[in-house]
Amino acid sequence: MADPHPERPGNEREDKRSFFQRLVEFINPGPDSRDELIETLAEAEDNDIIGADSRVMLEGVLRMADMTAGDVMVAAPRMDLVNIDEAYEDLLHLVIDTAHSRFPVYEGDKENIIGILLAKDLLKLQRAPNLSIRALLRPPTFVPESKGLNDLLREFRGNRNHLAIVIDEFGRVAGLITIEDVLEQIVGEIEDEFDIIEDEGDIFGLADHTYRVSGDTPVERVAEAFAIAFNEEQLSEDFETIGGLIAHEMGHVPKRGERHSIGGFDFVVLHTKGGAVRWFKVSPSQGGDAAD
Repeated sequence: MADPHPERPGNEREDKRSFFQRLVEFINPGPDSRDELIETLAEAEDNDIIGADSRVMLEGVLRMADMTAGDVMVAAPRMDLVNIDEAYEDLLHLVIDTAHSRFPVYEGDKENIIGILLAKDLLKLQRAPNLSIRALLRPPTFVPESKGLNDLLREFRGNRNHLAIVIDEFGRVAGLITIEDVLEQIVGEIEDEFDIIEDEGDIFGLADHTYRVSGDTPVERVAEAFAIAFNEEQLSEDFETIGGLIAHEMGHVPKRGERHSIGGFDFVVLHTKGGAVRWFKVSPSQGGDAAD
């Protein structure tokens, strides 16, 4: 039976733009490259067509297209790993101190990742103490360093697995990447319960008479709060924050659990992110002022 409404030749994609719109586009054509498109977005913000947040997100989407897992992963030396043979109490302390929701689990060699442990699954051990931690593990996902972030985000959404182990060209563990790491390329840094909220304090007293101190706290603020007499070199403009000062004195970016004694107080690293210390736990030093 013939189609009662046959399509007319050349009318499959009807141009619904007005003559004026087509004339404007002819005189001022659209961007021909990604850089030009980003410039166009900036102009759109200047003309109040889009807001600043929208522009930042759109630029993030465009730039993310050229990024890989290796560009934003947490490098292997900074990964918080769980040993399958670790005692439950030690494992619980690790979960509490780092505040991560997922942990790669290894057996024997740290290169031998056998699964992913979800912090919430540890609650099951409270009801069934005889349950093996091995039974709680989720299958690990491995991706190459060259994996594009666009493809990785699509996989994260599809398989609901929000952490992947990144492998280098030789098949060794290069690091890990989470869905949060990917999304932060679009929306900026995602604040969590350990991040500093604007206009809130940077030194908090804890119930056990110790203190939680932000790594971004100015050195002068720490000196005032704990009556620490820093020397002239420590108070120089090269070290504006306590995190920067301690990293300099230790000679490397401190890892979770590391301790540095200064001014009669122990600064224990509670949480790191993006290659910097986010939180220290501070208490009177038990071993003098020698740095560990």
